[in-house]
Amino acid sequence: MIDYIQTHQSGFWIAVGFALLASEVLLFGFTTIIFLFAGIGALITGLLMSAGVLNETWIAGVSCFGISTGIASVLLWKPMSKLQGNNLPARSQSQSSDLIGHEFVLQEGVTHTSHGQYRYSGVDWKVELDASAGVDGLSAGQRVAVASVDAGIFRVKPV
Repeated sequence: MIDYIQTHQSGFWIAVGFALLASEVLLFGFTTIIFLFAGIGALITGLLMSAGVLNETWIAGVSCFGISTGIASVLLWKPMSKLQGNNLPARSQSQSSDLIGHEFVLQEGVTHTSHGQYRYSGVDWKVELDASAGVDGLSAGQRVAVASVDAGIFRVKPV
């Protein structure tokens, strides 16, 4: 087996390239684009060897693989990062959580001195009256919106 790979290195590099590309797509779903760059580098190495441009030696193969992987990563980094779509929705500077603005109906009354509870997403949140609410208390059954969030605490105001 080793003798066969030694005499057919171009086929070895092409097979490694396709294996790396397939693992990138099937196992990782383009989440780690490192295998993509390495697969392209291995394919380039195998194609250059089969075209006779590159000698079929391990030193030439490993060197070409490293260089072509580096070149592929430099050339494809920006286009690949644009495809990931890292554009986040615009958010107010004061808004520090996606939970701010969440509306719900109070199960129990809330004042500045007494707190309530609300179960959201499997977590029991303590419900407090927000200082900017402009009221002294909220009654059970009233619709409220989350004004600020701390660890395990919803601070609410009337809608």
